[in-house]
Amino acid sequence: MGNLVPFLVQWGLTSLSLWVASYLFSGLRFADGGSLIIAALLLGFANAVVKPLLILFTLPLTVLTMGLFLLVVNALVLMLVSAVVSGFTISSFWTAFFASIFISLFSLFISGIVL
Repeated sequence: MGNLVPFLVQWGLTSLSLWVASYLFSGLRFADGGSLIIAALLLGFANAVVKPLLILFTLPLTVLTMGLFLLVVNALVLMLVSAVVSGFTISSFWTAFFASIFISLFSLFISGIVL
């Protein structure tokens, strides 16, 4: 039960970040609040499970680009979530790329304030 509150807070912060990003980036859309909440939950799961695997598989490229390829990995994870969640659409890779940077920075900023 002790881990439930931090999990719910992080889930809420991710939801807030996705919601704000959907207003800033015209190519990022949610059909309703339910798809936003599910996308936030799935994004947390994908960041915990899928992203480390992608980082491991792309390690040589990540090292070659001095870590900049991690931005591409973040965009791919966001695009994966949009492909799985109905009602969540991303128009292009570049929208996912810049939205993932915004979501990461905004979540970090808000987490620093809240936590």
